[in-house]
Amino acid sequence: MAASGGTKAILAAFFANLGISIAKFVAFLFTGASSLLAESIHSVADTSNQGLLLMGGRLAKRDATPEHPFGYGRERYFWSFVVALVLFSIGSLFAIYEGLDKIRHPHEISSPIWAFSVLSIGILLESWSMGTAIVESNKVRGKASWATFVKRSRTPELPVVLLEDLGALAGLVFATVALAIAEIFDAPVWDGIGTLSIGILLGLIAAVLAVEMRSLLLGEGATKAHLASIRAAIEGTEGVQQLIHVRTQHFGPEELLVGAKVAFDPAYDMEQLTEAINRVEAAVREVVPIARPMYIEPDIYRPTHS
Repeated sequence: MAASGGTKAILAAFFANLGISIAKFVAFLFTGASSLLAESIHSVADTSNQGLLLMGGRLAKRDATPEHPFGYGRERYFWSFVVALVLFSIGSLFAIYEGLDKIRHPHEISSPIWAFSVLSIGILLESWSMGTAIVESNKVRGKASWATFVKRSRTPELPVVLLEDLGALAGLVFATVALAIAEIFDAPVWDGIGTLSIGILLGLIAAVLAVEMRSLLLGEGATKAHLASIRAAIEGTEGVQQLIHVRTQHFGPEELLVGAKVAFDPAYDMEQLTEAINRVEAAVREVVPIARPMYIEPDIYRPTHS
């Protein structure tokens, strides 16, 4: 995967979730707490999700073929979308079902010390994982808010890991508070309420991820900053009279298709026009290196051009 920061965040989340899922399931066997079972399933789903993200990064590196002439960069978007579906189907729906069942049929929680110990360890590990994701995200986030970063990022792995870790931390807090209330007030129904809350939270996060990954799969254009740089590079190239229009689309986080209609100096002969087009391509790639496939079409500017 080209984004080493994304890989680092994924690996941190993978090992954290693997350890947490084992600990949660052992605690569930001792306590019978449904919120712990929901959390263990949630962590298993998250561990699988990190594996899918790593696989997507590896598959995206395959060379272009006649069937896929622009390569396989969108593999990363596809597997990130699958992660959202897994989070919803395995994490959210199971937790909602289990929560509703325990609300209807509450039962006493045995050995609560196991539950609180494991949940505390889980909070520490998830905090480490999320801290890693935050550090790596800050390297590419710039001045954008976190909401804008998640919505506008063309690299799917970091937003996915961030939201997964956020959901995991919040779920652990929900489970801890619910079990505490259940123990203090001898009200085991709160175990089910905590489980249901975890399921609803995971469903919301999965929905946000699915919407964002769907947008990337359909093909998003360059960011505003990249588009402005591309326009400036074309318009500032020697021999360019007018940029008629430019269209962009991401084939992957590190590959941007650029197509532009450009009005060149009408006095240019074929050789000079070819050299001018090459200058345009070089200028664009200098400011936006991910602009790899590029098609510059000479045209005559007309006010009605679109």
